[in-house]
Amino acid sequence: MASIQQTPQGPVLVLKESALQQKGKDAQKNNITAAKLVAELVKTSLGPRGLDKMLVDSLGDVTITNDGATILKEIDAQHPAAKMMVEISKTIDTEVGDGTTSSVVFAGALLEKAEKLLEKDVHSTVIIDGYEAASAKALELLGELAKVIKPDDRESLIKIAKTSMQSKLVSEDSVPLSKLVVDAILKIVEIDGDKHSVDLDNLKVEKKAGGSIDDTSLINGIVLDKEIVHSGMPTKIEKARIALVNAALEVEKTEMSAEIRISDPTQMQQFLEEENKMLKSMVDKLHSIGANVLICQKGIDDIAQHYLSKHGILSVRRVKESDMTKLAKATGGRISTNLDDISANDLGSAETVQQKKVESDKWVFIEGCKNPRSVTVLIRGGSQRVVDEVDRSLHDALMVVKDVVEKPSIVAGGGSPEAYLSTELNEWAGSYDGREQLAMKQYAEALEAIPLTIAENAGMDPIDTIIALRANQSSGKPTMGINAKEGKIGNMFSLDIVEPLAVKEQIIKSATEAACMILRIDDVIAVSGGPGAGGMPPMG
Repeated sequence: MASIQQTPQGPVLVLKESALQQKGKDAQKNNITAAKLVAELVKTSLGPRGLDKMLVDSLGDVTITNDGATILKEIDAQHPAAKMMVEISKTIDTEVGDGTTSSVVFAGALLEKAEKLLEKDVHSTVIIDGYEAASAKALELLGELAKVIKPDDRESLIKIAKTSMQSKLVSEDSVPLSKLVVDAILKIVEIDGDKHSVDLDNLKVEKKAGGSIDDTSLINGIVLDKEIVHSGMPTKIEKARIALVNAALEVEKTEMSAEIRISDPTQMQQFLEEENKMLKSMVDKLHSIGANVLICQKGIDDIAQHYLSKHGILSVRRVKESDMTKLAKATGGRISTNLDDISANDLGSAETVQQKKVESDKWVFIEGCKNPRSVTVLIRGGSQRVVDEVDRSLHDALMVVKDVVEKPSIVAGGGSPEAYLSTELNEWAGSYDGREQLAMKQYAEALEAIPLTIAENAGMDPIDTIIALRANQSSGKPTMGINAKEGKIGNMFSLDIVEPLAVKEQIIKSATEAACMILRIDDVIAVSGGPGAGGMPPMG
């Protein structure tokens, strides 16, 4: 083992006896193989014709999805290099929301090409330099290729959302859903001068199995998965004036342990009446400022419920803090922490507040808010699995629309930018001498992995497709890409297949960084001991 060295004085041990060490080519080969396996795993789910994966966890829960990030999160990779691939998909998912599968496939392709160069004795540092230079050039070319749009150009945003959904389970319903996604984002967009920004925390997503995907709807307000506290209260209120209260409508018990000595039965009566009076005055206060709906973050005492229902105030209790914040934004109300200083100005307003039955549950819908800064998407679908997958698909679509609103540049989809970059980078690499040129050419080839995989998943002949695509690209048609639905090559812009520039840039950055990081490792030391530690094969 490399960590032991014989000297005239006897052996010198640097690592623990049980430590495993893998050096040089072996370590690189092992890491590259693990990373390539991760790419193989998600490869078949890329593109509009990609297939789904069924993931079963240790408890037997089933997830059916073709969302790259979800697949990689659920598989619980053990090998250290595989974990790095999972990390890039997580980063892309939180950063731009889409393109997770593409980035992993591209990183896998970069490593596969690097392996060929390593076998020809090209040093990994040279490969890394070539890859980084090619990546910088690719980003520059992408910027030139992109088309700038207006951040509130609804037509283009709908195309973006639709393209994102084409590769998901919801592709059949992508037209109504993409309109819904764009409407939701445009409602919560915040404009500061020329800058548009979107905080997805202002969008509430509720899921309920039942109905079909068509029944998914956008609500101009908030849906609370709670029911009204008292049966005597009205279940629907028009022209609602809503009090948002973050205080309990209960008589507070004192902190100290105190005892009240009662010598006369009438005193007992007085004591209880005093408690009632306090609760009644709380409710009267709400009534006097004109509130007819009460949304409370804490508890509401039974007696207070009785008074509230007498005044006809519809009340909901124990509402989550995050929902209270969204309600304040949606209704324009202010959250009061003390009933004493609540005033009519603090009330929020909505057209209707109504308790509706959603399957077997009763939920409260607060709808028709005038200018809501916060809205709700209610997802429906045939079964829980479908609803979960619709939720994941909508998340990606919402994220890509947000990306374009914040950075309004788009490129064609269907693997066309990758094919264009591949052709351009190949020519560009020709102007370099030295070994880096080899790495740059391999980078250009690796980019073709994305259109190639889309074509393979659509059952097209990969070789014919790539040849036809190259021919189109070199004759100056940069928007030609793969029309997977019809199994041929087409102009992506005229087919409305467009993607955010931000997503494409992130794919190139993340995949290049991950590949270079794995190529930099030439020594793996597993100190946990035992054969196969850290997902490594036993070594003698």
